Amino acid sequence: MTLKEVCEILEANVVCGQDNLDIEVKMACGSDMMSDVLAFVKNQSLLLTGLQNPQVVRTADMMDMHCIVFVRGKEPTEDIIELACDRDIVLMQTPLRMFTACGRLYDAGLKG
Repeated sequence: MTLKEVCEILEANVVCGQDNLDIEVKMACGSDMMSDVLAFVKNQSLLLTGLQNPQVVRTADMMDMHCIVFVRGKEPTEDIIELACDRDIVLMQTPLRMFTACGRLYDAGLKG
C-alpha cells in the first residue's frame, strides 16, 4: 500500500512530505508510548499516534519509519514539522481516532 492510499483511507491531510506519497508501506503500528515503539516495533514503516512532541519524529527516524500519522485531529507543531521534513518523514493528520484509523488500514490489507 502506498502512502497516498493511506492518506485516502484515513481521510488525512499531508502536512509534509507530499513528494514521497509513492512510498510503499507493508506494516504499521499505533501507539502513544514511544518506549513501546522502541521495544516492540520491528519492520513497521508507518506510525499512528496522538502524541505531539519531537521525540515522536526521533523515534520514527531511529526505527526507519517513513510516515507518522497524527490521529484525533492533532496538529503537529512547527518544530515537529521541521524535524520530520529534515529527516524525510511524511507527516499526516487525520480526524479519526486511533482505533478507527488502525481498523481501516487493517481492513485495507495493512498488517500490524
